[in-house]
Amino acid sequence: MYMSFMFRNGWLCQFLEEDLKTSPPRKVALGSQEKVREMARRGGAAMSLDVLQALDHGIEIGRGGIWLELSDEQYQKLRVR
Repeated sequence: MYMSFMFRNGWLCQFLEEDLKTSPPRKVALGSQEKVREMARRGGAAMSLDVLQALDHGIEIGRGGIWLELSDEQYQKLRVR
């Protein structure tokens, strides 16, 4: 699952399936940069140095995205509004 994030009076996170076209109905609003980082960590994002740098760069410029490795339970939560 790909998570894109954008700052608009808070952080809006949207999700896309691996085809980068199909979007589950659920979106998530987060209140801080740290919550975006926590969402990535909890979502199973590879936390290598290059991924962390890309995540931080996206946060700095107000938009970005990261690949997640969700558990079945996490995935099902995104499928429900």
